[in-house]
Amino acid sequence: MVNYYKNKNVLITGGLGFIGSNLTHKLIELGANVSIIDNLNPLYGGNSFNILGKEEKIELVVNDVRDTNVIRPLIVKSDIIFHLAAQVSYIDSLNIPFEDLDLNARATLNILETCRKYNPKSKIIFSSSRMVYGKADKPIITELGETNPLSLYGIHKLTSEKYLLMYYKDFGIPCSILRLTNPYGPRQQVKHSKYSLVGWFIRQAMEDKVIKIYGEGLQLRDYIFVDDIVDAMIKCGETENAIGEIINIGSGTSSKFSDMVHSVVKCVKSGKVEYIPWPENYEKVETGDINVDISKLQKLTSWNPKVTLEEGIHLTYEYYKKYISNYI
Repeated sequence: MVNYYKNKNVLITGGLGFIGSNLTHKLIELGANVSIIDNLNPLYGGNSFNILGKEEKIELVVNDVRDTNVIRPLIVKSDIIFHLAAQVSYIDSLNIPFEDLDLNARATLNILETCRKYNPKSKIIFSSSRMVYGKADKPIITELGETNPLSLYGIHKLTSEKYLLMYYKDFGIPCSILRLTNPYGPRQQVKHSKYSLVGWFIRQAMEDKVIKIYGEGLQLRDYIFVDDIVDAMIKCGETENAIGEIINIGSGTSSKFSDMVHSVVKCVKSGKVEYIPWPENYEKVETGDINVDISKLQKLTSWNPKVTLEEGIHLTYEYYKKYISNYI
């Protein structure tokens, strides 16, 4: 197959973060001309270490995606925009609602307006979230499932989706909306538990600490390894039939939360597990079991997940054994 990304101008918002930096490494490998805009907010994963050794192959702008004057020259020359910049904690969205609105909705609108005015042919691949569904109304969640988000994070992600679809229908700006399940893997910050529990639990196990499970830990989650996410994003970016579509991205396999925790402890060979009651603010936004249907993604792109949860935990642990000092 022809390399779609060879010499393409690709902009990644949030490109120094977890998913963005892994995507950056892959796109460089594919021969793309990569530009990154990232405000380097350490609480949300922005980390210069994530692109160590690749600096000369990237145009890096350390600034805010909400600044039109900054984003305009990057968008003007872009063939594809992977819009990943976000406030990523659904708990924080309750504590800083207006900032969450600004980062997770207004920033998207700023990108769309800039595209409309200066480069309406630029394709936008948007990283949304399974949090837009809220509590699942059916055992298996398809893209046609009801969207009733329980957190401001989910509401603002859904708002961005609505912006994108409107600009696609009214102005012809091509876009794909990717609803990610529970991502994990290397290059993810592990400073706190609000960002990703798999990475956080690996850190706790490495420090031989007690890993606390709320309730019985029986809720099901679909954990997807970052390499599989990057592969799916790249395939969606090069697939014309993905334009204008909402697409679930997950592993297609759900695991009990408690099983994930015990897999971490088993892999790291240290750490302990303790079951405690749900904190009130967490229970309010608990979505219950999550089982997503990924058949649409598979049909559109011929993509399939490759990394099991056990394999992914092992790969992530091996990464942090070497580099964890750069992520805490």
